[in-house]
Amino acid sequence: MDKSALSQHKATLDQAVKACKERTYWSQYSESPKAYGEGGQEAGEQEFKALLKKEFSLLQTGSSDKGGAEKSPFGQDLGVSYPSAPVETLIENAKKAQMSWAKATPEERALLCVEFVARINKVSHLMAYATMHTTGQPWMMSFQAGGPHAQDRALEAIAYGYEAMAQVPHDVIWEKPQGKQPPISLSKRFEVVPRGVALVIGCATFPNWNSYPGLFASLVCGNPVIVKPHPMAILPLAITVLEGQKLLKEAGFDPNLLQLAVDSVDAPIAQKLATHKDVKIVDFTGGPVFGQWLEENVKQAQLFTEKAGVNSVVIDSVGDLDAMAKNLALSVSLYSGQMCTAPQDIFIPAAGIETAAGKKSFDEVVAAITKATSGLLGDDARAVEVLGAVQNPETLKRLQGEGKKDGVVLASRTVSSAKFPEAQIHTPVFVQLDAAQIDRFGQEMFGPIVYLVRVADTNEGLKLAAGLAKEKGAISAAVYSTSEKVMADAEALFFDAGVNVSFNLSGNIFVNQNAAFSDFHVTGANPAGNASITDAAFVASRFRVVASRVLRPASVEGVAPTANLASASR
Repeated sequence: MDKSALSQHKATLDQAVKACKERTYWSQYSESPKAYGEGGQEAGEQEFKALLKKEFSLLQTGSSDKGGAEKSPFGQDLGVSYPSAPVETLIENAKKAQMSWAKATPEERALLCVEFVARINKVSHLMAYATMHTTGQPWMMSFQAGGPHAQDRALEAIAYGYEAMAQVPHDVIWEKPQGKQPPISLSKRFEVVPRGVALVIGCATFPNWNSYPGLFASLVCGNPVIVKPHPMAILPLAITVLEGQKLLKEAGFDPNLLQLAVDSVDAPIAQKLATHKDVKIVDFTGGPVFGQWLEENVKQAQLFTEKAGVNSVVIDSVGDLDAMAKNLALSVSLYSGQMCTAPQDIFIPAAGIETAAGKKSFDEVVAAITKATSGLLGDDARAVEVLGAVQNPETLKRLQGEGKKDGVVLASRTVSSAKFPEAQIHTPVFVQLDAAQIDRFGQEMFGPIVYLVRVADTNEGLKLAAGLAKEKGAISAAVYSTSEKVMADAEALFFDAGVNVSFNLSGNIFVNQNAAFSDFHVTGANPAGNASITDAAFVASRFRVVASRVLRPASVEGVAPTANLASASR
């Protein structure tokens, strides 16, 4: 590949670096499907169908076995099989591939990574169907979250990695004055070196959006990457890996720089990979149980985790009750509550809240929220496009279990889909509890489960929400209030708990959403995860700096005393 062809991406890279610093709105890739050409959606569906019931070919070596048993949450078995290699083969491939990649300059790697993202962008319609039929996301979310939104997150990570490496000068002349003696003069050369083999452990619900930051941050910093998807959601990351392998080969690098590691629910390999002595970076997104195991057992590698938490909403007062209710209805319903940012606990004062239309009782607030949700999801055809499908049978069991307990004020119902009659589509269950029932609402209940919690007052609601964030973790929080004092108090409490908080959201902006180049996803400051996507800390430890020093001839005459040289080394 002609390196000059990559120069076209320098402006994009510079703009991405600028956007990361300014944190205002910028997006390189359109989230509108229409921007990708007439007939793109239909073509993407046909490309997806052409992959079904076949072997998925990759360019990596040593993969003789076949793995994969994905079933679409919308009902069909995908029947795609993937090359599968032993852990030791994957590791050795990666170590050999790293040599030439590490010798490339940071800018060369960054520009090639931007080209990689651009090529993924071109298959966004295919990626939408691959995402939809592995995660259960509705089609539009699949297109956006599995495509351009994930691609923006990838570009953001590339920009952060490139900028961090750019802070390290390459060649310098170091001189220390020595009074009447000639100065000590050294030629110093600094080199950015990769940490080593990187492992990305993907999740089942957002395989691309959550995996791309770690994948591209490691790759741009010179590390070979092994991608280990969740066994229920392999295809989106397999497509990603293949696009990267083709580009690397074209550019003269070993395709094994990027490899796919496939396993099954019954025979997992994540533990063996994550604790392998030659794996130096691990990125994980998933449940808190395995996340905690990684935090306790991964000692040889730099570990970045995004786990889960108890996301809360505190309602103090509002101008427009219906506008708030509609916003919350979509927030809890979107993708059946299977977003890591979805609200779970909604704290409402027992005495009710103030609104522009006067005081509204606790029961009236509950009624407004449940009514808005029922209205949003009342039509099955529209509900399917909001809810998608329940991805994991365990999530469905959890939903059904809560529906049988006390306190249900709005039961979950099954939604039928004319196109996907076997799909598991269910509306959220709303459960009314008191603050004392923290054993019910005080842990993450992943999926379409919402707790409406009666609290003594706003202050108790804020303290409960912030306390749960500190103890259990939280990725999002929201507060509705017309009081500046309440908002200031809430901000202080949530900042202390290490969780991002949103105020008075309505209309088309939701607490679930996170914007690349602006929002830091997860903070790393509470048990929901130890890292943030994407900040400088997320990339800085993926490379190290080594140096060589050469004494310059000009300083040979009148060599400084040993004591002075020792001082210079401190």
